[in-house]
Amino acid sequence: MTFTSDTEIERIARGLIDRTLPKAEWTHAGHFAAALWLVSADFDAAQRDMPGMIRAYNESVGGINSDTEGYHETITQASLRAARHMTDSAAPGTPLHLVLRDLMAGEFGKSDWLLTYWSKPVLFSVEARRSWVEPDLQPLPF
Repeated sequence: MTFTSDTEIERIARGLIDRTLPKAEWTHAGHFAAALWLVSADFDAAQRDMPGMIRAYNESVGGINSDTEGYHETITQASLRAARHMTDSAAPGTPLHLVLRDLMAGEFGKSDWLLTYWSKPVLFSVEARRSWVEPDLQPLPF
């Protein structure tokens, strides 16, 4: 999915918040669109609120949040940090859809980007799903 305006990014984020986003739009890019929108407003609030938003959204589209599927704390928090890194690295006033374009064209745009920093056993552990777990392969670059 390619975003061509900040309005589209806001629509994804608001759809997550109010649980009206079509499930097909909750993609890797959709996750980062919502993260960028939330982080650009308030990083601390995004870290605090996005977990509950994702859990509620998952349930609203028929998903479950368990030790093996649904919400994943380490992935969410790492992605929020990546989103903040991208917004902080962009020139002041850069539209979010351009930040997202650059994010998706780089390392974070790959759906397996986290495996550069976490081994599969650690990243997909119950502990990492439930709470933040530090990378075991190398530190995050931000």
